[in-house]
Parts: sequence; structure tokens; C-alpha cells
Amino acid sequence: MATTACFIIVSRNDIPIYEAEVGSAAKREDAAQLHQFILHAALDIVQDLAWTTSAMYLKAIDRFNDLVVSVYVTAGHTRLMLLHDSRNDDGIKSFFQEVHELYIKILLNPLYLPGSRITSSHFDTKVRALARKYL
Repeated sequence: MATTACFIIVSRNDIPIYEAEVGSAAKREDAAQLHQFILHAALDIVQDLAWTTSAMYLKAIDRFNDLVVSVYVTAGHTRLMLLHDSRNDDGIKSFFQEVHELYIKILLNPLYLPGSRITSSHFDTKVRALARKYL
């Protein structure tokens, strides 16, 4: 089954620091802009929910047609957001946890400035491999 998935990491200052289209579905011409629009529109909901719960994984917080926005909020209020059409909650949670570990490794790099774009090809390769594994 082909899946639609768009993954984005948003810093605590609402600046996107990493973006990836990780789904296996055929790409429409305007799909990337639509996915970004849906994810950015869900940021307000994430901000409200993040202060009302101590859970890091917020599950499905928003829907658009058949697409669902799932969010994982780190302790530093960085948001890992996934737009998807699958119903695999356990796989999505595992994906977020492993990407969070990768993000922490990036933060521990003395050459990385927190809040700046993640340009590491190693990070991108690992995220895409995790998406194939769990999503």
C-alpha cells in the first residue's frame, strides 16, 4: 500500500529546521506545498496541547481529508511533526522516538548551532530509513 508521509522538525521558535517527504505514494505537483500548509496550520493546536499534557507523543492532533497530523514534542519544545495517512500508532510512536534520539545526537555535535537547519546527509538518510521501517 502506498503511503503519504511528510515529516518536519520545527524549532521552539516556529522555524522549520528539517523537512522530508518520506512517503511511497506518487507525488502530485502541489503536494509539497499542501503538506507544508497542513503541518504549519497544526502548529497552533500543538502549542495549546503541549502545555496541557506531560506526554511527549501527542498522537493524532489534526485531520485534513484522509491525512492525519501526529506530533512528538521534545523537552526543549522542539516539535517533530508527521503528516500521514496510515493508522499505525505503534510504528509512528517508534519512528518519533528513534528520530528524537537522532536529533539529540545532532544537538550534541559541537559544530551544530541549535535552532539552525539540519543539513546533515547522514541524518537525512537515517530518517528516511526509519520512515521505511516504521511507516
